[in-house]
Amino acid sequence: MEKKIKLPSMFQVSVVLSIFLALAFSFTTVFELPIQLALFISWFVIIGLGIKLGHSYKDLEASIAKGIYNGMDAILILIAVGALVGTWIAGGIVPSLIYYGLKVISPKIFLLATLFVCALTSIATGTSWGTAGTAGIAMMGIGQGLGIPLPLVAGAVLSGSYFGDKISPLSDSTVLTASMSGIDVMDHIKGMAPASIPGFLITCVLFTITGLKYAGQNVDLGRIEMFMNALNSNFNISVWCFLPMIMIIGLLAKRKPSLPVIAFGAFLGAIWAVIFQGMDSVSALSTLYNPFDISTGVEFVDNILGRGGISSMLGSIVIIIFGLGVGGLLDKIGLIEVIARKFENWITNTGRLATATVGTAILGNVFGSAMYVPLILTPKIMAKNYDELKVHRRVLSRNTEFGGTLTAGMVPWSDNGIFMAGILGVPTLQYLPYMWLAFTCLAITIIYGYMGKFQWIGEKVEFTNYDKGEESA
Repeated sequence: MEKKIKLPSMFQVSVVLSIFLALAFSFTTVFELPIQLALFISWFVIIGLGIKLGHSYKDLEASIAKGIYNGMDAILILIAVGALVGTWIAGGIVPSLIYYGLKVISPKIFLLATLFVCALTSIATGTSWGTAGTAGIAMMGIGQGLGIPLPLVAGAVLSGSYFGDKISPLSDSTVLTASMSGIDVMDHIKGMAPASIPGFLITCVLFTITGLKYAGQNVDLGRIEMFMNALNSNFNISVWCFLPMIMIIGLLAKRKPSLPVIAFGAFLGAIWAVIFQGMDSVSALSTLYNPFDISTGVEFVDNILGRGGISSMLGSIVIIIFGLGVGGLLDKIGLIEVIARKFENWITNTGRLATATVGTAILGNVFGSAMYVPLILTPKIMAKNYDELKVHRRVLSRNTEFGGTLTAGMVPWSDNGIFMAGILGVPTLQYLPYMWLAFTCLAITIIYGYMGKFQWIGEKVEFTNYDKGEESA
C-alpha cells in the first residue's frame, strides 16, 4: 500500500527552519566553517522530514536535481563572469578604469557617479554580477583612492547594479520572474517602473547628500598619486583598454545570449593581456581560471586586483548548487507553502498581499540561500491570492523581484551575499546599511499596496505559455 503524503505541520516547519538557522549562524560566526557545509547538512535534515511525511527518497533526490537544474543559468553565468574578471584585470581593462576614474572624478560627485555608472552598465548588460565584477571593482578602487569609506561605495555599487539588472530585459532574473509569474518580460518591466524609478531617484538624492560630506575634506593627493603610480608602473594604461568593455556592452545591449558574450569578453581580455600588457599567451590564458597574480607593493591595489578567474567562483557556485537543492526540497515537501497558507486569511487587501509576497521572497533567500529559489517559489505560492483579489500578475512579478532579488545581497550566506562581499572586498553586514535602493523600493511597493496604487485591479492578464501549462498541470 502506497504511503499517503502529508504536508508538514507548523511545528515541523519551525523545527526544520530553526535547525537551518542554527547551522547557518553557528557555522559562519561561531565555528568559522564554510556555509556550504551547513547547506549540505540541511539537505539531509529536510530529506528526513520529507521521508517522515511520506515522500520516497528517490523523489526527494529528484527534487534536488530539479532545483539545481532550474538555476543552472546562474551557475554558467557565474563561471563566465569569473573568467571575465580575471582577464579584464590582466588585460589592463579594470586598472585603466580605476586610473582614469581617479584622474577625473571628484569626491563630491563620486557616489552619485558610481550609482549611475553601475546602473547604466547593468542596464546594458543585464547582469548585476558582471557589473559588480568589472565597473564595481573599478569604483571600489577609485573610492579607496579618494578616501571614501568602502562600505558606502559598495552600497552605491550594489544599488546601481541591482537597479539596472531589475529593469533590463536582458537580465536572467527579470526573465525568470516574469515567466514564473505568467507574464511577458516587458509587462514585468512595466510593473517594476512605477516603484523602481522613484526608488532610484530617492537613492540618487541620498548618495548626493552623503557625497557632499566628502566635498570639503582634503583629499590625500599623495595617496591618489601612489595608487596611480602603482597602476601605471604595473600596467600599460590606455584608452584602448576600454574597447573590449564597449564591445561586450554593445553585444549584450543587442540582446545576444549572455553566456557566449561574456565568455567572448573573457577571451578578449586574454588577448588584450598579450597585446597591451606583454604577457605570454599561456599566462594570459591562465587568468581565465586562476586569480591574477600581482605585487605592486601597495596593499589595497594588490587586494582589489589580485582576484578573478573561474577558480575564485567555485565557492559561490557550490553555494548556489546547495541552495538550489534546498529550494527544490522545500518546494517538494511544501514547507514554504505551509507558511504562506497560514497568512491566507490575513491577506484581505493589496497592502497585506504586497507585504506577504515580499516576506515570502525574503524567506526564500534566507532559507534557500540562492536568489533563484524565491524567484521560482514565490510566484507559485502567491499567484492564487493575486487572482482572487483580481490584482494583475505584473504586481506579483514586481513584489517577487523586489523581495527576492534586492534582498539577496543582504543575506550573508546567500549566493549574492557571498559573491558581492568577495568581489567588492566588504563584508555583507558592513555594506547592508547602505543598500538604499533596496530599502526604498521595498518601502514604495508596500506603500503602493496599501494605497491601492499601480495594482491594475481587474485588468485582464495575457498569460504566457508557461502559466497556462502550470494551470493545466
